[in-house]
Amino acid sequence: MTLDWIKSRADRLSALPPYVFARLDELKARAREQGLDLIDLGMGNPDGSAPQPVIDAAIAALSHPPNHGYPPFEGTASFRKAITSWYERHYQVNLNPDNEALPLLGSKEGLSHLALAYTNPGDLVLVPSPAYPAHFRGPLIAGATLYPILLNAQQNWLIDLSTIPEQVAQKAKIFYFNYPNNPTAATAPKEFFEEIVAFARHYEIMLVHDLAYAEIAFDGYEPTSLLQIPGAKEISVEFHTMSKTYNMAGWRVGFVVGNSDIIQGLRTLKTNLDYGIFSVIQKAAETALNLSGDHIATVQQRYQQRRDVLIQGLGELGWKITPPQATMYLWVPVTVGMSSTDFALNVLQKTGIVVTPGNAFGEGGEGYVRVSLIAEIDRLKEALRRLKQAGIRYQSEVLV
Repeated sequence: MTLDWIKSRADRLSALPPYVFARLDELKARAREQGLDLIDLGMGNPDGSAPQPVIDAAIAALSHPPNHGYPPFEGTASFRKAITSWYERHYQVNLNPDNEALPLLGSKEGLSHLALAYTNPGDLVLVPSPAYPAHFRGPLIAGATLYPILLNAQQNWLIDLSTIPEQVAQKAKIFYFNYPNNPTAATAPKEFFEEIVAFARHYEIMLVHDLAYAEIAFDGYEPTSLLQIPGAKEISVEFHTMSKTYNMAGWRVGFVVGNSDIIQGLRTLKTNLDYGIFSVIQKAAETALNLSGDHIATVQQRYQQRRDVLIQGLGELGWKITPPQATMYLWVPVTVGMSSTDFALNVLQKTGIVVTPGNAFGEGGEGYVRVSLIAEIDRLKEALRRLKQAGIRYQSEVLV
């Protein structure tokens, strides 16, 4: 028996909505106990292992005794240099590895801790809806007041800055955003980045951009780095992760680059919360960033093929989905009259296929599910066969 006073948690926890991915894990475990052969397209958890050179670098680093001690709080100098060199190669952005790059225990950690470092209770934070959960959960934990900017399909899930009221813009302290976008897979033109920098500079708002899908792009599309925009570095930071492109989700390594003062604030907080990333993992991540373009091309081809197979198969079941130019997701509307949660549960129970309800990403995600392209093509074809066999099709209007 647990005493009532032991159950008394901090108010900040009660402000958080249920974490849908944790709930999905419970449902998946129950389904497996019942003998279901799950096809898990829920989390953005890339299948397969990290590239062999990355694994080899980690194994070699393990044999070096100094790597087993505490790493530097600001990360190893060689990893920071690899980060800034990567930015220079990909985006022609020059960064100082000494104070404009900081390794992280995955971008989720950094995005959330940034809110703790810069948000006081009651501060106003602008966050699109739908959004990657860390973009709004971090500020909620910090006690911020959120102003959700609802996105919609009619505007291709692009933020419309003109919808933000003047009084809101004047009070806002931080603006989180993410293109290529999770969960919608939307992309933004360079002109949008120019507009948001001008907006943030005018209203003196810190910009926080999540560039998790920098390399997972198709059909000739090349994602934009916020830091390519003149004047952006004075007010911004940009996050990236090794999880997606390099199949290193479980390694927990990412980084933030940009304004040195913002980064120093985050570093100060982190020195009080963690000891940084295992030096072995930093050496592996450094190796990943230096891989040739052949690896990136292989990753892009893999996800593009999966995208095309699913879009064609879903099209035969009534869904007309425009192929996204980036990310590892499809953003799929649910049958009219069903909530995203009900639709996802129905699919799981009838087919053993796991997808993520759109409302896990905020109120703006209701009416959709996110499908991750994290299974081989034969499994995706099996998923389509199960949907067809179970009679699950897209219906754009309620049948009477």
